Amino acid sequence: MPDLYVSWSDYRRQIDQLAVQVYESGWRFNQIVCLAKGGLRVGDILCRLFDVPLAILSTASYSGPNNQVRGSITFSRDLCMTTANLGSHVLIVDDLVDSGMSLKRTLSWLDHKYGFYIDEVRTAVLWYKACSVIKPDYFVDYLADNPWIHQPFEKYERMSPADLAAEFQPSSVS
Repeated sequence: MPDLYVSWSDYRRQIDQLAVQVYESGWRFNQIVCLAKGGLRVGDILCRLFDVPLAILSTASYSGPNNQVRGSITFSRDLCMTTANLGSHVLIVDDLVDSGMSLKRTLSWLDHKYGFYIDEVRTAVLWYKACSVIKPDYFVDYLADNPWIHQPFEKYERMSPADLAAEFQPSSVS
């Protein structure tokens, strides 16, 4: 399958579809944990829509040219959250599940660090690739051919603030 290119409007629609799917499931959760960086936008919109607290777990597993080289996953030391304790019914959100190792290791990390607070955890992503070792509870698109997904914010990984500023410079008139 060729690479999948996603526009901002497609991306937003994917998040909306995911929100509807979670809502229609009838499951009640009282905490969202998003995996940063990819899950930040998803988590932000879902926490506003469902009016539940958002916690952020920073993770990193890609590097190299265009951030397309998968390596070992690194976790932040702790969650960033505004509540004293983690909720008992946690929805973990990310943009996609590729190999599934990040999501699988996140579940273990969360259980190890916060398991005594948690009664139930479910997972939600926009894209679920067939090569994943774990199936998320909620997903918008199943990608049987495992394409590389080009998301609309990736352009910022290949530019500097000076490049961005140049886009706002008026073109010179001859």
